[in-house]
Amino acid sequence: MNAEKIFTLTIYTILLTSILLSCGENANHSTTVKNITELNEAIQKAQPGEVITLANGVWKDIEIVFSGKGTKEAPIRLIAEEFGKVFIEGQSNLSLSGEYLEVSGLIFRNGFTPSSEVISFRTSEKELANHSRVSDCVIDDFSNIERYDVDTWVAIYGRNNRFDHNSMINKRNKGVTLAVRLNTEESQENNHIIEYNYFGPRQVLASNGGETLRIGTSHYSLTNSITLVQFNYFDRCSGELEIISNKSCKNTFKGNVFYQCKGTLTMRHGKYTLVEGNYFLGGGKPNTGGIRVINEYQIVRNNYMQGLTGYRFRGPLVIMNGVPNSPANRYNQVIDSKIEGNILVNCDNVQLCAGSDEERSAVPIGTTFASNIFMSKMNRKPFVVYDDISGIAFQNNFINEEITPPLDNGFKQVSFELTKNENGLNLPSSELLKEIDFTNPKLPISKEEVGASFYPKAGNEVTFGSQKEILVVAGTNTILDAVAQSKPGDVLLLENGKEYLLTKDVLIPHVLTIKAKRGEKPMILSGKSAFFKIENGGSLSLENLEFNGSQSPDQPGNSVVSTSKYAMNKNYKFFVRNCEISDLDVNHSFDFLRIYRSTMADSVLIENSDFKNITGNILSMARETDDLGMYNVERLIISESRFEKIGGMVAYIYRGGTDESTFGPIVRLKNSEFIEVGNDKRNKAAASLKFHGVQNLLITDCKWKKSAPLNLHLTNGEPISNIHNCTFENTGEIVHNRKAFNTENIQLVN
Repeated sequence: MNAEKIFTLTIYTILLTSILLSCGENANHSTTVKNITELNEAIQKAQPGEVITLANGVWKDIEIVFSGKGTKEAPIRLIAEEFGKVFIEGQSNLSLSGEYLEVSGLIFRNGFTPSSEVISFRTSEKELANHSRVSDCVIDDFSNIERYDVDTWVAIYGRNNRFDHNSMINKRNKGVTLAVRLNTEESQENNHIIEYNYFGPRQVLASNGGETLRIGTSHYSLTNSITLVQFNYFDRCSGELEIISNKSCKNTFKGNVFYQCKGTLTMRHGKYTLVEGNYFLGGGKPNTGGIRVINEYQIVRNNYMQGLTGYRFRGPLVIMNGVPNSPANRYNQVIDSKIEGNILVNCDNVQLCAGSDEERSAVPIGTTFASNIFMSKMNRKPFVVYDDISGIAFQNNFINEEITPPLDNGFKQVSFELTKNENGLNLPSSELLKEIDFTNPKLPISKEEVGASFYPKAGNEVTFGSQKEILVVAGTNTILDAVAQSKPGDVLLLENGKEYLLTKDVLIPHVLTIKAKRGEKPMILSGKSAFFKIENGGSLSLENLEFNGSQSPDQPGNSVVSTSKYAMNKNYKFFVRNCEISDLDVNHSFDFLRIYRSTMADSVLIENSDFKNITGNILSMARETDDLGMYNVERLIISESRFEKIGGMVAYIYRGGTDESTFGPIVRLKNSEFIEVGNDKRNKAAASLKFHGVQNLLITDCKWKKSAPLNLHLTNGEPISNIHNCTFENTGEIVHNRKAFNTENIQLVN
């Protein structure tokens, strides 16, 4: 090699090294930004390999638009300076578009999105994100204050995106927590991966639109999404019936854990869905569900279900009827699907041909139900058959000897045998597991292994009486002062036999108990229109107290307790035990509990209490009258109580419309008396109690005397209504719109 060639090669090597070093420097280049102006400038200049670092602190009222084109080897990254120390608050959101972008370490809290999405994988309808990733981010109670205003926390568009190791906790307003959108061709056949995320608690919404995860919509139900959802933890996600709503084709749900979720993984639309190796742990909690099968070519394989108690569409395993020639938004027939190798332990209500009616008349066909194990001593008849199941081939299924099979063939009865393993799973014998080819049963993921590692998982909610007692001396506004000093879960302990006067509004901002010890009850009076007002985030328990309305303003519309007049996106509880409430009669329409629209009680309890001489209603929870399936209380229990001379109704519960996404309200009336109730001329319902659209009603061992009748208005959803051992003396017969309720030992006495 001559000197000239050596010189040329040396120069080439130096230039190439310089270029590579330059690229390496660019790949490691980091810019720290401290405000939105610096952030926007950094994004505009960013090249492949750039790291844009958001400085620690609170970023308020910002809309981050993250656009750029990285490469597979050198993505553009937007990260927190320190994970857990960068907070996005106020009316803020994040959108990203381009190629090979990564976002990590952000916490969204104390606010809500000003648009329809908190994190969006697009910056405009045509500018989408591809090959991009969002990880180690948190969205915690970043909820619109109007509970029925709709927004989505995460919307994934484009293709080949990954959403992993994120935490989404306490979405309280209407709208999907995470949605995969297929509304343009560029977002279809997307191959997204959603994995290792923590989907934290989602309260009962009492409306459609409370899904935790949705892939597609009815309009794109026959479109391939090809999205993989694996190794996620769904913790007490109970927004509505559909915890996961699959509405597109060729999606896979694998290795996910569902813990005490009041709903199901629902194959609502779409074909070729694979649901495999998921674990559903109900813990015996009410309304916990499993898997609902609809549509064609679905596979449900090797899933484990334990302690699920849901019924009808919320059962542990549900195979639906379809609508012949179904439109896109209804129910396609179950065709050529496989339900194989699943284990159900202590689960109720396996529903076959669920939803059968005049419209949903297409029974499942070409479907196999094989090598499944059912072990239970809790319910000896767990199978509920609504229609013709001849189109389902039952083969080699195992049930314990105490269970009644749905038909004679296809089920083998074996001895009840369960062994608890180190994960707390109750498992059949190893021989049975081999029979159905279910190998190595264990939780595929733990709560600790998912979500943002730096952020705590949601703990148990604060309960009544869980914290300290605070002694409250008798006097004027001493209760008000004690409330101001209290913390969530505290107990205000009043003096027996003493008098407490309120001259100012008492706002209940958190979970609080006001009580006295057993003995002579302290009396509470108020000069305000309401004794107590439950604010957003508040819950109230009253115990061993006496309330009297003699000091209340001489005006209509007073109440002892009211909710906020404004929308409450946090559900509340209201308990009354061993209380006496009398002489709420200073003027007409004096209610015990008065609620307002867009408020929701998880539970209301009245137990061992006496109500006398009241001009208004005890509980009127009928503010959602738009007939959209919304309502104001999930569960009402009245027991061992007496109501005398009540001008209005003891309870008025309303749930209108035909929506099937929710299964409340649930009402229980036990061992109570209703004497001269509902006779006031202002009681337009002319009822002592009125239940409109209640989905689960039990009235037992109750007595009516000289009262307005009980009024039942039964709507859709196959409501369960039972009335047992009740006496109606000088009270009209039960008023109803249709005789679809059960009665036993009912006496009418004139």
